[in-house]
Amino acid sequence: MSWSARLTELGIELPAVAAPVAAYVPAVRSGSQVLTSGQLPFVGGALPATGKVGGEVSPEEAKQHARTAMLNALAAVHDLVGIDTVTRVVKVVGYVASAEGFTGQPAVINGASELLGEVFGDAGTHARSAVGVAELPLGTPVEVELVVEVA
Repeated sequence: MSWSARLTELGIELPAVAAPVAAYVPAVRSGSQVLTSGQLPFVGGALPATGKVGGEVSPEEAKQHARTAMLNALAAVHDLVGIDTVTRVVKVVGYVASAEGFTGQPAVINGASELLGEVFGDAGTHARSAVGVAELPLGTPVEVELVVEVA
């Protein structure tokens, strides 16, 4: 089964590629890898939430925002090379704007990782970092980066 067919089976439609908010491109291919820029959880061009996780944004909400950000990362990959060229997910880096004392960053970024498992199965198993930060662009609670291997 192709990845695009798998997305359809799951009822997932990739969004339009989010417009860059600074001087960069959404994704770049280098050899057999595609690396995305940090993707925010934009929905229809707007952030659904702003604030710190463990403060204004609950960990459960942030997990959903991480999933949305990963959908945007997949859209960037698809726009550049086509989702069906992906042979495996290599690495995810997730950033969580964290309220003081919040240490649940891995659970938040699971929203992104679990989506990759749903879509790619074993090929979605990846290395990962989940990093707590003081601030993220535009006040977003999460940001994710994705590296995939392509055919």
